[in-house]
Amino acid sequence: MNQEMNGVESEKRQENGHEKVDYDVQEKIDYVFKVVVIGDSAVGKTQILSRFAKNEFCFDSKSTIGVEFQTRTVTINGKVIKAQIWDTAGQERYRAVTSAYYRGALGAMLVYDITKRQSFDHVARWVEELRAHADISIVIMLVGNKADLVDQRMVPTEDAVEFAEDQGLFFSETSALSGDNVESAFLKLLEEINSVVSKKALECGFGKENGDNNVASLKGTKVDIILGPELEISEMKKLSSCSC
Repeated sequence: MNQEMNGVESEKRQENGHEKVDYDVQEKIDYVFKVVVIGDSAVGKTQILSRFAKNEFCFDSKSTIGVEFQTRTVTINGKVIKAQIWDTAGQERYRAVTSAYYRGALGAMLVYDITKRQSFDHVARWVEELRAHADISIVIMLVGNKADLVDQRMVPTEDAVEFAEDQGLFFSETSALSGDNVESAFLKLLEEINSVVSKKALECGFGKENGDNNVASLKGTKVDIILGPELEISEMKKLSSCSC
C-alpha cells in the first residue's frame, strides 16, 4: 500500500495517558475504525481533522469537494487502532455523495461553528441523516468548533449540552486553530467505539457458546471492523484534497 493510502501516522509518545504509535506494518494493527466527520460547510471539519492527524492548521483551506480521508494510529486499552477518518463536504449539492460514505462507519464527529447559530440549528438534520444511513450502534460526538472566538459566540454551551443529552451524543467544544480539546475529543470517540466493539465481540462469543443465533448475528459488524492485515482501500477515491 503506498504512502498516500496509508495516510499520516503519529510518532510514538505519551500524551493524556494514550500512547501514540507509528506502525507502518499492517499486521501490527489490531483494528481499523472508520469515522466520518460531518456538518455544515465552513465549520472547520477539515481543520479539525488536519489538527488531529497532522497537528497542522491551514489558513488558506478551501471547501472540501466530495470526500477525502486521513488516518492516524493510536493505542487504546492495549489494542493498536488505526482511525480512518473521512472528511465529508458540507454543501447540499454533495449530500448524495457523502451519505454513501456513512456505511461502515463506527463513529461520527458532528461539527458546528459556535459563532454561526445556523450551523447548530442544522445539527438535528445531520443526526437524522446519519442515523438513517449508518449502523444503529454508531457513536456520535457533537463538537462545537472555533471555541477560541469567545467574543463571537452565538451558540451557548448549555444549548449544545441539552441537545447532546437529549440525543444520546457525546459533546465537546474545540478550537482547531489552537488545538484545544481536538485530541481529547477524537480519543474519547475512539475509546467509545472500542467499547462498543468489545461488547459486541463478547456478545457474539457468548451467543456462539449458547447456540443463540440472534446474538451470533452480530457478526455482521465485520464490515465495520477491519482487521489491520485485511485492510483494503481499493474502493476509496479522493475526489479532492486540501493542499495543507
